[in-house]
Amino acid sequence: MTNNQSSITLKSGFSFEYANLYGAKRVTEGDVAALAGKITEAHQAIEQMRATGEVRGHLSKDGTPEKVLFSELPYVAAGNLNCPESIAKLKGFSQSLQNRVDAVVSFGIGGSYLGNKVLFDVHCGEFWNYKTQSERNGYPKLYFSGNNIDARRTADLIEHLLAEARLKAVHGQSDFYTVTLVVISKSGATLDTMSTFMVVYEALRRQSPLVEVEVVAVTDPAEGESATLLKKLADEQGWPTFRVPDGIGGRFSIFSEVGLITAACVGMDIDGFLAGARDMDAACQTADVYENPAMLNAVLKFIASEKYGRDIEVLMPYADYLKSTAEWYVQLLAESLGKRTDREGHEVFYGRTPIVAVGTTDMHAQTQLHQDGKKNKVVQFVKVSQWEKDAVIPDVFPTASKLSEISSLHLSQALEVARVANADALVSDDRFNATFVMPQLNAYHLGELLYLLALSVAYEGELANVDAFDQPGVEAYKRLMGPRLKELSNK
Repeated sequence: MTNNQSSITLKSGFSFEYANLYGAKRVTEGDVAALAGKITEAHQAIEQMRATGEVRGHLSKDGTPEKVLFSELPYVAAGNLNCPESIAKLKGFSQSLQNRVDAVVSFGIGGSYLGNKVLFDVHCGEFWNYKTQSERNGYPKLYFSGNNIDARRTADLIEHLLAEARLKAVHGQSDFYTVTLVVISKSGATLDTMSTFMVVYEALRRQSPLVEVEVVAVTDPAEGESATLLKKLADEQGWPTFRVPDGIGGRFSIFSEVGLITAACVGMDIDGFLAGARDMDAACQTADVYENPAMLNAVLKFIASEKYGRDIEVLMPYADYLKSTAEWYVQLLAESLGKRTDREGHEVFYGRTPIVAVGTTDMHAQTQLHQDGKKNKVVQFVKVSQWEKDAVIPDVFPTASKLSEISSLHLSQALEVARVANADALVSDDRFNATFVMPQLNAYHLGELLYLLALSVAYEGELANVDAFDQPGVEAYKRLMGPRLKELSNK
């Protein structure tokens, strides 16, 4: 690892470049020094979390003490949430889909959708479902549902799957079309997920023998009287199950079976993904704030918010397939840090507002606001250094001088020129920004990035003295929604 007071670079090449966030007219060395005591306490708290799962004052939604175990997930070991047996089970499930299952539909909401969509986008890209089975290495097409209660889209998904089934039958490829429904819900009573799952399940089941439906449940593994509604249903129906483990909030679940189930469905490198998270965790165990990328990221943004009023964070990856990462980050930051009270019960109304952007798209949409609007934002770029495929812009129209000028450039070069211009323009007007640099867009470096972001919110929770692992505001609307749904159903 190297640090030159403007960036931290890991051995892997992953880098946190913070020069445009730190220094004169930005967050200063003195600002960080003034926070030294809090930083030390925050680091000690995170080390305690790593060692024991204990987070000061953290309670479950039922008001009972609850461990926080997400920092264990990158480590595959006997007795851990991710153990050799659980990883082997995921890989076995993955192999069982190859050249047998036509389509998977993943039902989940919150982290059970957002995290899974990140893994799908980075590994598969936009056109996965248009590829042939052999081009997908035998893995099925994959669709998402249950992330919104949308009647039209749900109907469209059913119609699409049935059209695919009829097309397969017409071509005589098989007697039936096999669909695996992966339903993810810790409680088994998640309205959005379970309502759409039941609609799709029943619609496809009625089409037997044209369609063969399989179900896999990802839920709380508790047995007996403690078993969830979905676990009991899975046992009754004989559905295979994977775990939504205790101690892992949905927004942190991407490294657990909740997220890895999608990786398994499409043949993503599970080992590489967890290795990236593990190596990032190792890099973040130092108490030196200038050597610890997650802690420094949290410290600089906490100071930027609390001292300089920059309480909006725009996560702006310069990669289409990382846009869902920004969407995942919205939940991570909002649910973790948007808190009414501190640990002592004092009203603080803490939180920084996350915004999704993508470059270069939103240079033509949001950048006007970033550049000339209120100075209340930190723009956090994500850069990919090396692209697997990188076309050269051809000199197709040599008489058009403006177009000829950009010929011979790789697309990645043009993209980086745009990003740097955006960053430089912002900092020239004292507008804070920073950059995460991913050497390549692959499972390993994605693991590094996502784990850094998850650990950063844990550090920031300590700095702000709020519980980064509860979500009482979410529970408030759930308490109102349940009785109203029951009343409507009775009518």
